[in-house]
Amino acid sequence: MAVLGIETSCDETGVALYDPEHGIIAEALASQVALHAEHGGVVPEIASRDHVAKLAPMLRQVLAEAGLGWGDLELLAYTAGPGLVGALMVGGCVGAGAGLGARLPTLGIHHMEAHLLAPQMGTGGPAFPFVALLVSGGHTLLVDAAGVGRYRILGETLDDAAGEAFDKVARLLDLPYPGGPPIAALAELGEPDRFAFPRPLARSGDLNFSFSGLKTAVRLVVDRCVSEQSLDRERAHIAASFQAAAVDSLTGKVLAAIEQTGYGAVVMAGGVAANQALRQRLEEEAITAGFRIHYPPMALCTDNGAMVAYTGWRRRADAEPGLPEVIARPRWSLEELKPPGA
Repeated sequence: MAVLGIETSCDETGVALYDPEHGIIAEALASQVALHAEHGGVVPEIASRDHVAKLAPMLRQVLAEAGLGWGDLELLAYTAGPGLVGALMVGGCVGAGAGLGARLPTLGIHHMEAHLLAPQMGTGGPAFPFVALLVSGGHTLLVDAAGVGRYRILGETLDDAAGEAFDKVARLLDLPYPGGPPIAALAELGEPDRFAFPRPLARSGDLNFSFSGLKTAVRLVVDRCVSEQSLDRERAHIAASFQAAAVDSLTGKVLAAIEQTGYGAVVMAGGVAANQALRQRLEEEAITAGFRIHYPPMALCTDNGAMVAYTGWRRRADAEPGLPEVIARPRWSLEELKPPGA
């Protein structure tokens, strides 16, 4: 029996069907990047309205692609948080409504747990326990993952998330939104040691992150280059130096977490997990330090319905028949979760 997953936490509408024997059997993903690009970031009202417009047609599309009807499903899972409350309400209302109409149990899924579990989808995924680095536009977390629902936050960002810092620096460099891909592309043309940008909290003795000071340092260099009329000449070097500092900050904390926990595996997930410089650096460190590094497939790094459907299947013991409940939790700590069925 298949599990239907719905993802509407921010600016991607995702729908997918997961079956434990066949994996992802159908999926659809609609990005809102073009809608938000002119604003330089996600506009919550625009995001919610687009989810409303896209979700029902995508549900029909995915079911038709799989050749399934509502009666062929075991469970309906939707992202209940964290995220934008209006966007979460869209997925929650549609999910609960569809579950009620089809007499299916529904389950609200934690968005970051779905990212964390995504690399376990299919064969060759990491076994528990492991350290998870969850990096996206809204979150930067280091997690001690001992099992499904058994999470301890080792460190988190004290200000900007890593993806948010990429977006803000891209804006300073007149690059398009979202900032990660264009910064990575421009950085390939620059020298990563041209500017000595800080690595905030590198010697803090804890596993927390900070990117606000790094962003400010970039802004000061950009302002100086503008006044000297040298920005065009230095833009690639600024991008490369910023990316190098961000990668150093993330990698340093991962290595400290490995040393602290003694675990032999690291999972990296979230939109920033697609950054090739970060992947390459962690792979190099993994060889030296003797741990394994795991990622979800590139297509599953960003928000998607497949990870929600898969997490729904892993948590199917939590699903209860009866009147579905609409859950929307814009703030929700991983540490509040419990093992399935607990």
